[in-house]
Amino acid sequence: MKTKMTLANRHAKARDLTRRQIAQTGPFLEGHLSSFKRPGCAAPGGHLTFKQKGRTRTVYVPMGLVAEVKTWTRNYKRLKQLIRQVTRHSLALVRGHVANQRAAKRCRALTPH
Repeated sequence: MKTKMTLANRHAKARDLTRRQIAQTGPFLEGHLSSFKRPGCAAPGGHLTFKQKGRTRTVYVPMGLVAEVKTWTRNYKRLKQLIRQVTRHSLALVRGHVANQRAAKRCRALTPH
């Protein structure tokens, strides 16, 4: 049985670190939280706007949840950044693999049999 050993290069290490950061991400919520002036109230209200099946939806956010929902939307933005980083490092691993395969093929072609 052949085992394949993969060398941990900088992209693999960075991808693993980012995956661990994703696992530590708290609750998240897609959307944008905006405040609005409520009639007769000094404190502003909150609206969460998001896309659902291609349509923009808006949900009222009670004042008691505004701070928490703000944290959730911030976590979602951070999660998207982390996913992009994992994707970037994974693509670098794929490209590096292809480059290594081509280099190995050239080396075998130059080596006398």
